Amino acid sequence: MQRRELVKSLSMLPLAGSVFPITSLLSTPAVGSKIPLDFDQQTMPELHRNAFVMDGHTHVMTRELLMGTDIGQRYSDGTVDLPRAKEGGLDAMFFSVYTPEHYYPGRLETKNTFRVINLALEQIEKNNDVIELALNASDIERINKKGKMAAFLDLEGGYDLDGDILLLQALHRLGLRSMQLTAHNTTNAFIDTCNDVSRWGGINDLGKEVIAEMNRLGMVINVAHASNDAILQTVEASKHPVTYSHGGFYSIVNHPRCITDEAAKAVAAKGGVIGIHFGSLFNNPKYFGWQQKAANETTPSSVQDFAKTLEEADRAVAKEVPLNFKGTIPDEYWMHVDQLAKVIDYGVNLVGEDHMAIGSDLDGGPELPREIKDISDFPQITMAMQRLGYSDERIKKILGLNWLRVIREVTGG
Repeated sequence: MQRRELVKSLSMLPLAGSVFPITSLLSTPAVGSKIPLDFDQQTMPELHRNAFVMDGHTHVMTRELLMGTDIGQRYSDGTVDLPRAKEGGLDAMFFSVYTPEHYYPGRLETKNTFRVINLALEQIEKNNDVIELALNASDIERINKKGKMAAFLDLEGGYDLDGDILLLQALHRLGLRSMQLTAHNTTNAFIDTCNDVSRWGGINDLGKEVIAEMNRLGMVINVAHASNDAILQTVEASKHPVTYSHGGFYSIVNHPRCITDEAAKAVAAKGGVIGIHFGSLFNNPKYFGWQQKAANETTPSSVQDFAKTLEEADRAVAKEVPLNFKGTIPDEYWMHVDQLAKVIDYGVNLVGEDHMAIGSDLDGGPELPREIKDISDFPQITMAMQRLGYSDERIKKILGLNWLRVIREVTGG
């Protein structure tokens, strides 16, 4: 389908609990509501203040590792630190520890993975007055009752294991309870990504072994970045619900990272959850059309000629830290938070309110909506859903209860 036809077809889609046409998703904020577009801590919605709020994909530890910083500090740049997370009303986060492609040519990915996980544990312990490690849903609730945030460790990059079950077990012993199967944008030893070569036609037998072991250990399986076939086959192979932690819908923006309606329905049918990314690249057709040629996704080919040592890889990644979007977006391509809410609404209509959530990818590079500068602005998404006419119950599910349900079902606690 051509882009003009896609945009026209989107304008005909109904919005659950709303009378707003989805054409407004492309440019303008919702109107006719008393919920403000701007807010301060004094006017944070009571619903947001009292809800359980969990981000399904928050990048951490890359800058801490390479710059020697402390996530308990308030940074002057980037989008994530604990003081701002607290101001944003976050109760829990999937702490996404990340090993990018820069470490792959020298086969340094396993070493880096253990570095960032160990550092995450150290940083959580160092900031124990505001955050604690959670291994299951009961831990999250217990931690929240003490007035603290919960960190649920998620690994972005299964390439780090190359399919080694013993390494997976070792990471589990360290506290890892969620893992993205793909190696960021690189097809690995057991699963195809959506934007690299297809070696397995989805997943292979080793991939099925990894999935079975994650099921046995009680680990959340994350299919973000996977190919469509790989998502469908993972859902079929897993005994537990699987998650798609961060992305958009391919029917809205035909970026390969976005999930197809077919795959989204499969994830939901298994009881899983889809987390909506905060970036324009995956949610705004106008932005995607403007930015396609300039998009700078890290790929295997973009790093294959350097970083043969750990020091070289560190220096290369350090040039990009903090890992947030640093460009300028012209007004006509810069989406409002209401557009983001309507992408969520598309998902609600497609798979139901029990299977939609937030996976911001903050400090992972998203081109944020006008109203969101960092994690402290998380209440903006609540207000945008309120402007859609969503009930408090629905909003609470999307803000975090759906993540909590899946964690409880998978971890058994």
